[in-house]
Amino acid sequence: MSFLWPGYLWFLLALAPLPLAYAWLLRRRGRLAQRYGRLQTEGAASLRRGWRRHLPPALFLLACAGLLFAAARPVARVPLPWARTSIMLAMDVSLSMRVNDVKPTRLEAAQAAAKSFLRELPRRIEVGLVTFAGSSQVAQRATLDRDALAASIDAFQMQMGTAVGDAIVLCLAELFPQDNISLGEMTFGGNAPRGRSLDDKAKPPPRQITPVAPGSYDAAAIILLSDGRRTTGIDTLEAAKMAADRGVRVYVIGMGTLDGDIAAPDGMAIYMKLDEPTLREVARMTGGEYHHAGTAEALHGVYEKLGSRVQVQPRENELSGLLALLSALFAITGAGLSVLWFGRIV
Repeated sequence: MSFLWPGYLWFLLALAPLPLAYAWLLRRRGRLAQRYGRLQTEGAASLRRGWRRHLPPALFLLACAGLLFAAARPVARVPLPWARTSIMLAMDVSLSMRVNDVKPTRLEAAQAAAKSFLRELPRRIEVGLVTFAGSSQVAQRATLDRDALAASIDAFQMQMGTAVGDAIVLCLAELFPQDNISLGEMTFGGNAPRGRSLDDKAKPPPRQITPVAPGSYDAAAIILLSDGRRTTGIDTLEAAKMAADRGVRVYVIGMGTLDGDIAAPDGMAIYMKLDEPTLREVARMTGGEYHHAGTAEALHGVYEKLGSRVQVQPRENELSGLLALLSALFAITGAGLSVLWFGRIV
């Protein structure tokens, strides 16, 4: 635990004399009770109340201590659900996903595991879907509608090529629309010829950002699933650096064979081979994790683990409000008990 305003903790020393002052008042009251008969009777009755006479003052003392402690603005890391969380699923739909080394096929196993992941994810977490092969598309913007996501997953269309870096960049463009990230500009640059409607407005240039610590952005995560290696598009590690600079974790799932030894036409095996070193580096650079899922059961297990990790995140939270609320409850309780037992606030 740390404090934003630690200097206020010195005010806690002002509470130290209060118990001594309370004890002095009790002794003074006892001496007065011995001097006057009526007060002696009341004092004896008060003494018979035992611990009740001390509880309200003790609660008031705790309330004062809690308020002073809150004034120092304590901060602690506590595991809390993300208030607003967006998860982007980036799924490979290249032709190699039709291979059946993962039963029934890689694509069908990935689809089933993804839909199971969505069912188990808390409803308050928004999920978006990006598909990639030779190009990348946003199949579904971040939404709470699980049925729409499942329908998008079922509607995958396979293509040639594997643009892993494009998928990461497109996920970032969805998560940070204010950054004006343009996949087309990054791919073709400003000199590539392309038509534009008269109604189209010129896009503003990308916003310059200040890099943050990898994995420090708690409001979003990317889950990337691929079975091959980049054959086109933006360099995978360049895209990973963009995610790392924004603090977004990329959890990578590599599926399929590691050696490329699959029955396929000559020359195709190299494209079937999983580029595990690059995918591991993507996870390392962004503060995420890499998992290899060689079977449908393992793939499902990976999604389960990811679900448990992205639901709750330890975060720095200021506890002043909570302490102030507890202090108010102590004060109200002390006042209520005092009125109930003694007919006045003592």
